[in-house]
Amino acid sequence: MGRTDRKTTKEHVPPCKTALVTGGAGFIGANLITELIKQNYTVYSLDNYTTGSEDNHIDGAHYAEWDITQFLHCPEPVDVIFHLAALPRIGPSFENPAEVLDVNVMGTTMVMDFAREHDIPVIYAGSSSYHSGVFKNPYTFSKWQGEKICEMYRVLFKTKVNVCRFYNVYGDYMINEGAYRTVLSIFKEQAEKGEVFTVTGDGTQRRDFTHVKDIVDAMILCVDKDVWGETFELGKGHNYSINEIAMMFCDRLRDIVYIDRPKGEAETTLCVDDLADRKLGWRPHRKVEDWINENK
Repeated sequence: MGRTDRKTTKEHVPPCKTALVTGGAGFIGANLITELIKQNYTVYSLDNYTTGSEDNHIDGAHYAEWDITQFLHCPEPVDVIFHLAALPRIGPSFENPAEVLDVNVMGTTMVMDFAREHDIPVIYAGSSSYHSGVFKNPYTFSKWQGEKICEMYRVLFKTKVNVCRFYNVYGDYMINEGAYRTVLSIFKEQAEKGEVFTVTGDGTQRRDFTHVKDIVDAMILCVDKDVWGETFELGKGHNYSINEIAMMFCDRLRDIVYIDRPKGEAETTLCVDDLADRKLGWRPHRKVEDWINENK
């Protein structure tokens, strides 16, 4: 497949032009595809629409409804796979652990085997929940197993792969209803409706929130820089308590009510690793407080 040289705003030529995005109709997938289209990639998305939505389709991308736990297919050769498809979130994973393991572990195996067969590099979406303990909940365990599958294919089959661990991602296209919402999505809705803010536990748990556009920048830099075989921690490097986040939305303690905290969640997430800066030149610069001010 031929490639056409094109300078980006960073004055270098990206090595890839065609991408396959699993989970492309999801929150992060929609933001990634938006940027890939801007950079003149041909983009194919595979999604079974369990958590993804046709509302997240981006003009110019090619979409197919597909279950990655069966096998992988793409209508033409691709230069890179961004593997985002997964059953997300800690809480729901306690209700359906077998399904979570099937999608997140077997699905990742299918992706990596497809990549091995066609010699395609892979960006795997890991989770910062790894640091709170891989046996803390089924979701974290499944994402850790996905990392190990990536490592096995890298070691045994020399497949190019990077693990990118995401830290509490927020931004456009977030899921805004149902069990898969995040705390920022919940608070945003409560602010819009003038409702009280529901904080789980005592609200002292701390989270490192990272804007989805910063996450997308890092994943594309992996490809542009042609750096493989790494595990990148993609976090802002600063965290806030949930109480602090709630106060950014509502400004008054009387507008907060405390509810039971779900099991399996981490007490703290905080990125302290600078490998992405050293290897990719990546530094997240978007601030969660700015996003809240724009959305409350």
